[in-house]
Amino acid sequence: MNQRSITGTALTMTELGFGASVIGNLYRPATDEDAAAAVAAAWDCGVRYFDTAPHYGLGLSERRLGAALRHYPRDQYVVSSKVGRLLVPNENPSGQDSEGFAVPDTLRRQWDFSRDGVLRSIESTLNRTGLDRVDIVYLHDPDDHWQQAADEAMPALAQLRDEGVVGAIGAGMNQSAMLARFLRETAADLVMLAGRYTLLDQGALEDVLPAALEHHKSVVAVGVFNSGLLANDQPAAGMKYDYQDAPAELIARAKAIAEICERHGTTLPAAAIAFPLAHPAVVNVTLGMRTPQQVARNVGLFRGGVPDALWADLRANGLIRTA
Repeated sequence: MNQRSITGTALTMTELGFGASVIGNLYRPATDEDAAAAVAAAWDCGVRYFDTAPHYGLGLSERRLGAALRHYPRDQYVVSSKVGRLLVPNENPSGQDSEGFAVPDTLRRQWDFSRDGVLRSIESTLNRTGLDRVDIVYLHDPDDHWQQAADEAMPALAQLRDEGVVGAIGAGMNQSAMLARFLRETAADLVMLAGRYTLLDQGALEDVLPAALEHHKSVVAVGVFNSGLLANDQPAAGMKYDYQDAPAELIARAKAIAEICERHGTTLPAAAIAFPLAHPAVVNVTLGMRTPQQVARNVGLFRGGVPDALWADLRANGLIRTA
């Protein structure tokens, strides 16, 4: 699988990444065996970038990913995790996590973008994963914490990077405007952009993508299926867009894109994966993969590629922008 360099760093990552939120029991349970099999299938297909976070399953994703990766040479893969949500004991558990993960809520998340919080979070991640290092560290959803994230967390990460403790630093969010600020105003090397440069939303063309090019930094694209509306060959009513029921006008637009994809001999989800990678600032698309079957499907879609003429056709029909 092709690798792309994170601009300004010594790190490279495969063009397709493994998103480990789902093996943290996102929405429904998975077994340890399921998680290990999914990681093994991704490895066998050539995937060498794996992303996780303490938030995902209250640490379960990190534990499972670390256990699965211990079987492979450490210098052959890149792992990212995140800081900003410390896991602390939950004094009033209800029995079930309230943030979408099918896990007991014996722990709770505590926002903390302080220097001490960053260091404690990374240490806890290393303990949970059992790995010797985390290659990339992102600030996780600092939407309401810009000042502390920019003034305390990012300088702490920059020091760790400069000391060689981590290889690259950045931020990950569901919005693009603040990510552009991180690229322009902080020491971030890259950002993880969720859902804002897809076949249905090219808002990042206004801010984060030009900022990345201007400052010679990189973008990892996630959420490229926009919560499911772009995940199937034929969109339908009842599908999700950005975690909510998709409005009728977006379903119609997705159907129009799907019809043009079919004329070009490809599919809507294949185009959804390929689209961000056509931008020069984007180095990777990461997809959540729960089972070996999902890995095989996603890798097949990625490797199938799409013809360049598709983008011109979609632009001509007013369905996408690329600049």
